[in-house]
Amino acid sequence: MFLDNPALLPLAPLTRTDSPATLLSQVAHNIAKIPDRDERQNIAGCTEIFAGLRFEKDLIRQFLREDIMQESVIYQDILQKGEFKFFYRQLNRRFGEIDISIIERVRELSTEQLEALGEAFLDFSSVEDLVAWLDQLG
Repeated sequence: MFLDNPALLPLAPLTRTDSPATLLSQVAHNIAKIPDRDERQNIAGCTEIFAGLRFEKDLIRQFLREDIMQESVIYQDILQKGEFKFFYRQLNRRFGEIDISIIERVRELSTEQLEALGEAFLDFSSVEDLVAWLDQLG
């Protein structure tokens, strides 16, 4: 049942099996058959996340391609949250308590913008430098 419905494919790795390799192979094969690229990427990303709860990373990587997962909106969201948390800790350590409106502006940045901000942050000497950098984004 889990293998026949694309919406349930991410849950398939959580089902009982005597052969994890066979199960992951079947799941990967069915994901590859999904015609819509965005849907395929999102399902692959969710599947890898759930598979990671049960199987070793090496086994998962044998069957589910990491490049597909990295394009998933779920994966991007997880990555962005991690990058924001890291930057937020660095910001507080360097400048102390920051106005919440500035924090919200940083939280809204894309993953690429957060990476660029992380590099630019090394040159900041005050919170005003951060605000100026955010203002340049528009």
